[in-house]
Amino acid sequence: MRALTWLAACLVLCFGIVAGLSPSTARAEDATRVIPEYRLGSSDKIRVITFGEESLSGEFIIGGSGKVAMPLIGEVQAAGLTIPEFQAEVETALKNGYLKDPRVSIEVLTYRPFYILGEVQKPGEYPYSTGLTVLKAVATANGFTYRANSKKVFIKRADSPEEEAFPLTSTTPVAPGDTIRIGERFF
Repeated sequence: MRALTWLAACLVLCFGIVAGLSPSTARAEDATRVIPEYRLGSSDKIRVITFGEESLSGEFIIGGSGKVAMPLIGEVQAAGLTIPEFQAEVETALKNGYLKDPRVSIEVLTYRPFYILGEVQKPGEYPYSTGLTVLKAVATANGFTYRANSKKVFIKRADSPEEEAFPLTSTTPVAPGDTIRIGERFF
């Protein structure tokens, strides 16, 4: 009997510690939003520089189809690719009968806009800037309404079908193409 009591106490203690750590660890992971490596998308404006070939360099906007129409090589798929992946695509296209050893550099000039809706003064579409946080996005939309829940924010990534809830902190990041929804607080 004493052995069973001791075993039960150990199990409770072990499961209590595991149960105590797991939820708090999960909450800590949920609390921070990590933005994966940037992927190009429709409406991004990019600069392509082909070294030594000024006629193949220029500024381009990624179209609704996700492609960029470039001189000499035609349309190249850009949407969904990272900048290094797109750079490799352009270099490969240029190697196919046009240039011997193309060296290409690509940079994003203007990111696609973000959207903010819900309990803000001026919901709508706004231009994205590097380092944007939810609080900066709210400030861009002229601040919260008096009914706004200033503790939680809902964010839907451009490539995700569902929105996720995050704590509204001064460091919660926003990515290009995100839709931010500020909910209503309950008294």
